[in-house]
Amino acid sequence: MRILITNDDGINAPGLKILEAIAQELAGPEGEVWTVAPAFEQSGVGHCISYTHPTMIAQMGERRFAAEGSPADCVLAGVHDVMADTPPDLVLSGVNRGNNSAENTLYSGTIGAAIEAALQGLPAIALSQYYGPDNNAIDNPFEAAAEYGVEVIRKILASDRAADPGDQDRYRLFYNVNFPPVPADAVKGITVAPQGKRANTRFSVTPHNAPSGRRFLWVRGGDQRAPAETGSDAERNLDGYISVTPMRADLTAHDALDRLKDAFA
Repeated sequence: MRILITNDDGINAPGLKILEAIAQELAGPEGEVWTVAPAFEQSGVGHCISYTHPTMIAQMGERRFAAEGSPADCVLAGVHDVMADTPPDLVLSGVNRGNNSAENTLYSGTIGAAIEAALQGLPAIALSQYYGPDNNAIDNPFEAAAEYGVEVIRKILASDRAADPGDQDRYRLFYNVNFPPVPADAVKGITVAPQGKRANTRFSVTPHNAPSGRRFLWVRGGDQRAPAETGSDAERNLDGYISVTPMRADLTAHDALDRLKDAFA
């Protein structure tokens, strides 16, 4: 396989090194792993693209590039420039430092890269490592992702190959994987789960007045250990399970279409 990897924590992030090792094992000795990652951290940018200004890209080593843009920009750069002659067979994004379960999914640049890959018609998987008191202090907080990443991805790809080849909508499908906030030997298993919502967890801002008199706002995240719906990704992660969530690059509320049509009839 030829695999393109990226992230939103930046080209020097420790989670990217974990993903490189995962991708190398998946690609095999005859395969190739190409890296196109943001030059600087891009956490929280979602599916942003640099539409109104150019993206500078620099080669950092063999098959390794840094782009001054978002994770979605990096996918565009990888597919249409760096790997333009032979596009990748698979795009992997991560391993993110922190979870992208529940409401975090909607803000995540890690997810944004997977969305862009899916829109380009490529298989795509986003991977994130939940942080918590049980893995914060160990030598490698990414231990669960490093131990189980290859297994999870292989199972996803096997399932994807079994999909109906006539289903064109599958090309907008991507997968969101979250590893629980525990050491590898405490992982209870792998489960398929829907995206959840942590109770009363929202982003907010904390104001700060600078010595100059100017006012600044720091964006502040909510409680990542708050309860979520039973069976959802965040709930399963907090219970020690790896969650796999199939997602689509489609924001339509299909369950509300008929009701809304009736209102305009």
